[in-house]
Amino acid sequence: MQKLVEEIFKVDNEHEFNELALSIFDYQMENNPIYGPYAALILKGVAPTSINEIPFLPIDFFKQEQIICQGQGIKEVFLSSGTTGQQSKHLVSDTSVYEQSYLKTFKQFYGNIEDYCVLALLPSYQEREGSSLIYMVDDLIAKSKHPKSGFYLNNLTELSIAIKELESKGQKTILFGVTYALLDLAAEFPQHLKHTIIMETGGMKGKRKELLKEEIHQLLEEAFLTSNIHSEYGMTELLSQGYSNGKNIFNTPPWMKILIRDVNDPLTTIGNNKTGGINVIDFANIYSCPFIATQDLGRTFDDGTFSVLGRFSNADIRGCNLLIQ
Repeated sequence: MQKLVEEIFKVDNEHEFNELALSIFDYQMENNPIYGPYAALILKGVAPTSINEIPFLPIDFFKQEQIICQGQGIKEVFLSSGTTGQQSKHLVSDTSVYEQSYLKTFKQFYGNIEDYCVLALLPSYQEREGSSLIYMVDDLIAKSKHPKSGFYLNNLTELSIAIKELESKGQKTILFGVTYALLDLAAEFPQHLKHTIIMETGGMKGKRKELLKEEIHQLLEEAFLTSNIHSEYGMTELLSQGYSNGKNIFNTPPWMKILIRDVNDPLTTIGNNKTGGINVIDFANIYSCPFIATQDLGRTFDDGTFSVLGRFSNADIRGCNLLIQ
């Protein structure tokens, strides 16, 4: 088992990804009491030979069941915001896998964490227990080792002053913010950002009227005189994230892959440049479930990137939702 975990962050090509996916699938079939029987019903005794044949577990199972492999203890429980009802629960048996995932991903897309000041404007997440986003950002703040790094719960004035000071020094800064709080900051304290990355994590949390993603980004771009607003594609049920540096084009780390399923035939995946449901393979989920059918709509492209285009009409609005582009 440990050998499989060690292989997760070594994947660097399609062949290795496919081989490891099938190995992790075998482990899941033998050890996951929820996913194993579910996948067996779909496969009817025919073993998958590629990632396109692996069944994906509907994400709602994380609301209804305890998704964890046999023999694994529970070290952490991550909870969704639960703004529209029952919360999703992600039972995490090894937080070091999560930590490796987000630290390696940050380094891949943004470089050395110690080069940054990390600011966080995440009031709705801070005010509840069990947020995987708070867990990650708290660790990034600590590892940045910058004296100004930290959480700014509701103090927009203090945050604005800090950003202005960091900008004046040319300090590379990344601001993780929940959507409604970033819009409040933009309305009250607009300023020209040259060295600060705005990382929008999604979510109005019932605080504001829902807006299209492009409208949100236009408001932020105008207020901060920046051409690109970055976004995170992550959720409670995943231990890996995709990142966009603008224009709704996301990249994933090598151990995470997006597949698109047919909206009329959810057991069938379709090719690039077609709109459908987003399926995620996340090897960091090895002890829970790495094969998840989300309620998001999207499209993949030939270069390995993807876009998030909205949600299925009957799907609830989740905390990490990325609204229609």
